[in-house]
Amino acid sequence: MSNLHNPDLATPTTSLELLESLVAFPSVSRTPNRDLVDFIAVTLTSAGIEAEIITGGDNANANLFATIGPKDRPGIILSGHTDVVPTEGQDWTVDPFQLTKKDGKLYGRGTTDMKGFVACAIRAALLAKEQPLKRPIHLAFSYDEEIGCVGVRHLLDWLKSSSHEAAFCLIGEPTSLAVATGHKGKMALRATFRGREIHSALAPDGLNAIHLASDFISALRTEQTRLAESGSRDGDYDIPYSTIHAGIVRGGVALNIVPNESVIDFEIRHLKADDPIDILSTLKASAEKIVDQHREDFPEAAADIEIVNAYPGLDTPPDAEIVGFIKSLTGANATSKVAFGTEGGLFNEKLGVPTVVCGPGSMQQGHKPDEFVTEEQIALCDKMLETLIDRLCD
Repeated sequence: MSNLHNPDLATPTTSLELLESLVAFPSVSRTPNRDLVDFIAVTLTSAGIEAEIITGGDNANANLFATIGPKDRPGIILSGHTDVVPTEGQDWTVDPFQLTKKDGKLYGRGTTDMKGFVACAIRAALLAKEQPLKRPIHLAFSYDEEIGCVGVRHLLDWLKSSSHEAAFCLIGEPTSLAVATGHKGKMALRATFRGREIHSALAPDGLNAIHLASDFISALRTEQTRLAESGSRDGDYDIPYSTIHAGIVRGGVALNIVPNESVIDFEIRHLKADDPIDILSTLKASAEKIVDQHREDFPEAAADIEIVNAYPGLDTPPDAEIVGFIKSLTGANATSKVAFGTEGGLFNEKLGVPTVVCGPGSMQQGHKPDEFVTEEQIALCDKMLETLIDRLCD
């Protein structure tokens, strides 16, 4: 096992050097990423590339946007997020924030999801700066993607009011460099149930909010069964229908108190053909029915469901121009759809930019201890982006 760190390296220029530097920033979601973004900005500006830093009102977190080549023609956006998921509670055998090389694998948090692509995109920008591009390459790096595509929304608002134009957007999430044309949308929700507290010895005289929440979980499962049996279907997905998942349940402060409140965090991951608002309406009706039957005896009984976060799905037609273009860069013959969400739906919906997902590594390695990307995948991504630069010079 060997570490890649080179203390004499002044300015990283290869993808492996850049990845080493990026991994060293512990840019976990909900924590500041500004040091990482400033590092990327300095790397680009040192090469004569202008980089814009776009915050969301908090200078501790920032997006970055840079353009290489002519600014008067629509360009190709290379998009990636700079945040990573936490490492707490995971059994790592290497330092997650120090890039480690072993047997052709590059270990570290974010190597696959998705600093590997960000490193390749920065290298491509440095190479492109020296080439006679006829169409520009744009770099778009965001923050807090892992908690619901939060930071990129500020970047997209900025782009809408700017003069930059884009013909295509390539989201570099890990697909083993297969061309993915779609993913499901996601709606994260919070259901709060209220009852009446009482000493547990007199439990039937109170209204247990956890019991109300439990009844609602049954309603979630009933709706999930309906979606699986008779809802919309898309055979390109491993799970070909929309799904509902309860992830966190909270309630109660002591065993001898009937709880007056219980909260369920749940999500809907929906096909493009399914409107999540329609699914939500069904679930709200179920929640209201659950509490309504108790209101005569407990007028304070209540259920409230709020949308915490949502992002749209992506469903680019397989015969779209961007699909053929990216396939020509990778040599791929087929397309796929991915199970995980990306910022691609937002680029497509808010900017109207045709978008696909294609990047190094496999999400099978993401979010796990000893996350890695192979050196081969990084080299193949470098080759893909070098081919892109050549095409933009034609």
